[in-house]
Amino acid sequence: MSKKTDQHKDKINTETWLKFIKLAAPRKRLIISLIVVLIIVAILESISPIMVRYAINHFIKYNITDGLIVYSIIYLAIVVAISFGTKSWLKLSGRIETEMSYNIRKKGFEHLQNLSFSFYDRMPVGWILSRMINDVTRLCETISFGIIDFVWGGFTIIVILAAMLIMDFKLALIAAAAVPIIIAITIYFQKRMLRTQREIRRLNSEITGEFNEGIMGARTTKTLLREKENELEFFATAEKMNCRSIEASRMAAYFLPAVSIIGMIVAALILVLGGEAYTQNLIEIGTIYALFTYTLHLWDPIRQVAGVFRELQAAQAAAERVITLLNEPVEITDSAEVLKKYGAQDGAGEQPWPKIKGTIEFRNVTFSYVDGEPILENFNLTIEAGQTVAIVGETGAGKTTLVNLACRFYEPQQGQILIDGYDIQDLPQVWLYHNLGYVLQTPHLFNATIADNIRYGRLDASESEIKNAAKFVCADDFIEKLENGYATLAGEGGSKLSTGEKQLISFARAIIADPAIFIFDEATSSIDTETEKQIQDAIENILLNRTALIIAHRLSTVKNADLIIVLKNGKIIEQGSHIELIKAKGEYFNLYTGQFTIDTNI
Repeated sequence: MSKKTDQHKDKINTETWLKFIKLAAPRKRLIISLIVVLIIVAILESISPIMVRYAINHFIKYNITDGLIVYSIIYLAIVVAISFGTKSWLKLSGRIETEMSYNIRKKGFEHLQNLSFSFYDRMPVGWILSRMINDVTRLCETISFGIIDFVWGGFTIIVILAAMLIMDFKLALIAAAAVPIIIAITIYFQKRMLRTQREIRRLNSEITGEFNEGIMGARTTKTLLREKENELEFFATAEKMNCRSIEASRMAAYFLPAVSIIGMIVAALILVLGGEAYTQNLIEIGTIYALFTYTLHLWDPIRQVAGVFRELQAAQAAAERVITLLNEPVEITDSAEVLKKYGAQDGAGEQPWPKIKGTIEFRNVTFSYVDGEPILENFNLTIEAGQTVAIVGETGAGKTTLVNLACRFYEPQQGQILIDGYDIQDLPQVWLYHNLGYVLQTPHLFNATIADNIRYGRLDASESEIKNAAKFVCADDFIEKLENGYATLAGEGGSKLSTGEKQLISFARAIIADPAIFIFDEATSSIDTETEKQIQDAIENILLNRTALIIAHRLSTVKNADLIIVLKNGKIIEQGSHIELIKAKGEYFNLYTGQFTIDTNI
């Protein structure tokens, strides 16, 4: 995670906000409509004191009632219009916020689907989710309500000051002179409150993390008798947050009275000086009322406008994080030449997709993860079409790396990976995945029905094909025993199923896709011995005339492989059949005998 994107800036970066708004892409028509409605509401609200002034000077002062009722009806109509205007800008603001959230999250989801696995190696899932959920929500709220506060507040300030200057220039200058003082006080307090709120958010994140660890690690905490230490750590963090929260409340308690006192002083001056002018027949009583009312109403829009800058300032780091995520380069892409030649689907390019036989070749491959030590260096291996090859070795030997490269989840720094003589970088990614069946050690299931999870292997699969695939991998028995059978929801990530059951579903999903190449990455590690034997029989049947690359920890599962490759530190140190390697009494022999007693009949 880049620390730079998490830094808080004290200055508003206009370029950052314009980039975010461009990405969020709200409709201009909605924004223009919102601005127009806000200006109309600001004008109508500012007319109110003028109308009361007219009523006082022309009706009430002279005890005239003729026309007052009509005038009151007009005033009431303006109030109703303000109410409808308020309703309109609330709806428009909500639509803008919703539309921006939808657009940015849609772009984010599409982008995340295309990002390479190296990105997910660097970025924690929680960080990504926080950007796309919390940050996006906050930013869209900041922009939609920021438009309201800035346009309404700014225009109200202009209208009020203009009206006051027209009514009485000298008294208006007294109110205008207080505006910079109010702005300065607002900026001072809001900067201090901003720093405190940032600290509160940071401490709140720590508390959330400690709650999460306390719940997830409850068993460990109890068995290690860590309850007291955990409580002390939590109380210390909670106490810090409590102190910061009190500090924020204290500053808010000082801020509002400070602004109110200055506002009241200015209003009092208007009243005193206006009263004196009235005794000298220099001003009318209705004008004093209007000036007094405008003075009281002037400070709230000033706070609103200042608040917009504070919120933009506070949310800017979030905007930078979201922009950085959406601008993250996609490292593995199909070149324009590849798409032109073959297209993104069969028949869409100048040439049809090559028919696959299944020969896989690693040619002089060098690879490392994120600028680390090379996992593979000048690595060479050929897997013939229809051959079943098992890759074994200790943890960190490079077994899973081979799978990741064969699936083009990563690309080598040097060398080539070829299928049937084609460099996989010269063919569309969809061609590769169309011909590849991949079963993981810890497969992911979606929060959908069992049938739908199997159908993900081939979306047009029928119910009978789904059940046949499940029967083929011995999953039908446990599925039928579930409450709703194939219609049972698997839960988030397959949470309602055991790891072994998830692997069986993953097997069925791979089989229904009917690929030319199968890759099994520790695929039977969580299945019981009896089911494993059934799966092995099924695998042998389905792998007839297909290429298979099997990563195995349980060496009993690869005894029938055509070729067993033993890796150590990214290099092939042994290869041969199970019997040949046992007789050689090398690394494979040591790994095998570490798990089992040698069958004397071998």
